[in-house]
Amino acid sequence: MPANWHADIAEWAAALRAVELARDRFTMIELGCGWGCWMNNTGVAARRAGLEVRLVGIEGDAGHLAFAREAVAANGFGKDQVALTLGIVAATNGVALFPRQAQAGSGWGSVPVLGADAAVRATAVRAGSHDERPMVALQDLMAPHVRIDLLHVDIQGGEADLVAGCLDLLARKVAYLLIGTHSRWTEGHLFELLVAAGWRLEMERPGILSLAGERPAVLVDGVQGWRNLLLLPE
Repeated sequence: MPANWHADIAEWAAALRAVELARDRFTMIELGCGWGCWMNNTGVAARRAGLEVRLVGIEGDAGHLAFAREAVAANGFGKDQVALTLGIVAATNGVALFPRQAQAGSGWGSVPVLGADAAVRATAVRAGSHDERPMVALQDLMAPHVRIDLLHVDIQGGEADLVAGCLDLLARKVAYLLIGTHSRWTEGHLFELLVAAGWRLEMERPGILSLAGERPAVLVDGVQGWRNLLLLPE
């Protein structure tokens, strides 16, 4: 059921497809990992399949990252299997703003502000509305790993821009790409980018719209599962 608390069958199918296609080792990176939902789900599945597991997550909310640390430990993953980073993933390094929550877990759709200058960042931090977070280049996050069996991307609308800025890197290192989409524009742009780059769309459910307001709005995020035919030929 779409929006059945956290995820529907489309996202599960794409995530577990990546586990199915992995051999010997399963390395996954979850961008905007929150409490580490897909790190834990796919990590447990890969371990049960007899694969060596490496889990990487990056998250802008410190409280949510603490939840992720708790979750991977509860699921039996050791410190040598997990790398968690407080920050915002981007095509290049820099500094971003991330909305500050009074209580971790009260909201899960925070949108980072990229590209704000130092004066704007200082004003937001003084006001208490945002915290500064390092922007970590996707290339740097992937650097310790030869191959990424699953890259899970759910970064609240920045998915297409990230893919566009990292197409060559993705082609070299990512076997399977699972993207949560937040607009029909994002979905169409990803089609154009990834089909032209030789990726195969294996799973797709468009975002579900609400028509209740003056203009359509995404009620449930979409899902796309892409297979890199350079690394996973059919």
